[in-house]
Amino acid sequence: MKHVIAGTAGHIDHGKTSLVRALTGIDADRLKEEKQRGITIDIGFANLSLDGIEIGFVDVPGHERFVKNMLAGAHGIDFVVLVIAADEAVMPQTREHFDICRLLGVRSGAIVLTKADLVDEELLGLARAEVEEFVAGSFLDGAPIVAVSSTTGAGLDELKDILHGLAAAVPDRGAARPFRLPVDRAFTIKGFGTVLTGTLIAGEISVGDQIEVLPAGRKVKVRGLQVHGAATERAMAGQRTAVNLQGVELDDIERGQVLAPLDRFKATSMLDVRLNLLEGAARPIQHRARVRFHHGTIEAIARIVLLCRDSLEPGGDAIAQMRLESPILALPGDRFIIRSYSPQATIGGGTVLDAHAVKHRQSDEEAERWLEQLETADPVEKVALWIEKAGVRAMSMPELAEVSGLTNEDAAVYTGGLVASGRIRLAGDAPLRFLGSAAAARLEEGAVAEVREFHRREPIAPGISLEELRSSCFGSSPVEVFRAVTSGLVESGKLVRDRDVVRLASRGAALSAEDDAAKSALERTIREAGLEAASNADLAARAGLAEARARKFADLLAREGKIVRLGELVFHIEVLTGLRERVVDRRAVDKSLDIAAFREISGGVSRKYAIPLLEWLDRQHVTRRVGDRREIL
Repeated sequence: MKHVIAGTAGHIDHGKTSLVRALTGIDADRLKEEKQRGITIDIGFANLSLDGIEIGFVDVPGHERFVKNMLAGAHGIDFVVLVIAADEAVMPQTREHFDICRLLGVRSGAIVLTKADLVDEELLGLARAEVEEFVAGSFLDGAPIVAVSSTTGAGLDELKDILHGLAAAVPDRGAARPFRLPVDRAFTIKGFGTVLTGTLIAGEISVGDQIEVLPAGRKVKVRGLQVHGAATERAMAGQRTAVNLQGVELDDIERGQVLAPLDRFKATSMLDVRLNLLEGAARPIQHRARVRFHHGTIEAIARIVLLCRDSLEPGGDAIAQMRLESPILALPGDRFIIRSYSPQATIGGGTVLDAHAVKHRQSDEEAERWLEQLETADPVEKVALWIEKAGVRAMSMPELAEVSGLTNEDAAVYTGGLVASGRIRLAGDAPLRFLGSAAAARLEEGAVAEVREFHRREPIAPGISLEELRSSCFGSSPVEVFRAVTSGLVESGKLVRDRDVVRLASRGAALSAEDDAAKSALERTIREAGLEAASNADLAARAGLAEARARKFADLLAREGKIVRLGELVFHIEVLTGLRERVVDRRAVDKSLDIAAFREISGGVSRKYAIPLLEWLDRQHVTRRVGDRREIL
C-alpha cells in the first residue's frame, strides 16, 4: 500500500479540523483545551484509506499564535489541502500558511472552500474567483477547487476523488535512503514506556533496530512500532509513525529531536544555505540579523551571515550562512523557514546547501562561488565537490555519507565513477577514503620537494625517514593519505623506498672529494683496528674527524655493508669475514669452541670483544651455544 501525508493549511476557524473529521471520522483535536475552546492549538493527526492508498492527515492550527506548531506539522507533507471558508475567503493566516507551503517546496495540492452551505451561489462564485487570483502563478495555479460542507457532506465524495489523484501522483520518498523521523510528540504509556510520534520522512525503521536520538546522540532501541494506531514490525517513508523506545526516559525527549540510524549522522550548528526573502516581508534582512529558524519539527534561534552583501531585499535571494544557537540534524536539500525574532512573522525560508559548513567571513567570495557551484551540481558532481573541499584531509566514506545524506549504494557508485575518471583518488581502504586529484598533486609535489631539499641538506645520507617526511609534509593528512601518496610516488618511480627511508629515484649518496677522503680514512681506521675496534667516538678521534661527522660516514659504510656494528663496537666486514673463516676451519680439528679456544683463534681479544663476536657468530649460524661452550656448525 502506498503511504502519503497531506497537510491542512488555512486561517483559524475556516474548518480544517471539521473537514478532516468529515473525511476520516477522526477528531484530530486531542487536547482538552482544544475541545473546550473550540480551536486547534497543536498539530493533530488522522488517516484515510482510498483504493490502496493510505493518506495520513496532519491537521495544523490556524491561529497566528500557533504558527510554530503549524510549522512542526507542515515539514513532512506531500501535498497541501488549502482550506478557505467560503463566507470569509482569503484571510491573513491563509496567506502565511500558503507562503510557508511554498517555501517548504510543496508542489501540489487542492483548494477546499468550506462552509459552502452558509453562502449562496453568488458568494461562492466570488470566493472561488478570489482564490484563483490568490494562487495565480503559484504551485496551486490550476489546482482543483472544490466546495464542501462538513455539516451536510456536500462535496466530500468529489474531494476524496481529488485527494486520491493527488496521492497517486506523489513520487516515492525513497525508502532506501537512511531513515529520519523528526519527533513532534513524546509521551508515556503505562506498561510500554516512552513513545515518540512523527512523520517518517525517509527510509525505513523496524522493531529491534538500534538507533540514535539527535542532536543529543542518545543510543536507543526500537521496542515497538505503530502506524495509524496499528502495530507493525516495520514502518516506511511517508507514514505517520509511533515509536516505542527502550533505553530513554520521557524527560530526555522533546519535539524537534530526530530519530536516525546509529552513528550515521552528526548534529550541526552551522549551515550554508540559499535564502529566500518573501516579497511581503516588512523590511530587508540585515547582515547578522537574529531570526527564528524552523527545520523539521524544531525551532532554533539563528544569526544570518549574508555572504558578499550587507542586506537582502524583500523578494530577493542570496547565499547565506545560518549560525544556530542550538544544534540540529539537517541534510543538503532540506527546506527551512525563518521568522522574525520579534514580533514573530514568517519572512522567508530556503534550502540547505552544506549542512556541515565552516565559518565564513562576510566577504568570502570564494565560499559563495563554491556554494553556487554546489547548488547547481548533479549528484555525482556534488560528491566530487565535497571530496575536493576536504583538501589534503581527504574524506572517508562515512564522512561522505554524513555530509551528503546519500545511501551507501549511491555513494559507492558515484565515488567509483569519479575514481575511474581520475577526478578523485583512493587514499585508504579501512575505511575507504578519497582524495581530490588536485590535493593529491599538491601532496606529491610537496613530498618530492621535501626529499630533494633533504638531499641538499644531507648529501651523504641515503634519504629521509618516512616519519620525518610525514611530519614535514603531511601534518594535516590522516596516516592513510600519507601511505597512499608515498606508495604512489614509489610505484611511479619518483621515489625509492628502502625500509623506513625514501630517496629520489635519481639520487644516491653524493660525496664531495673531501667527504670521500674522510669516509675512506674512517673505513681504513676501522679495518686497521681489527677485532679490537673501538666505539664510534674513539674511531672518530683516531681518524681525525668530528664525532657527529664520523657517525654519518659510519652510517653510510654500514648501509654499504662495509662495517658491522655490534652494540657500541664497530668492526670492518673484512675482519669479521676472516674471523668467520678461521672458526669454520677449526671445525676439522674440533667442533667444540670455548672462550680460551676462541681467544686463540682471534689473536687474544679480551672478553669485552669476545662475547659480542661470539654472539655475532651465533647469529650467522656459524656456531651454536650449548651450555657454557659452543659447537661449530
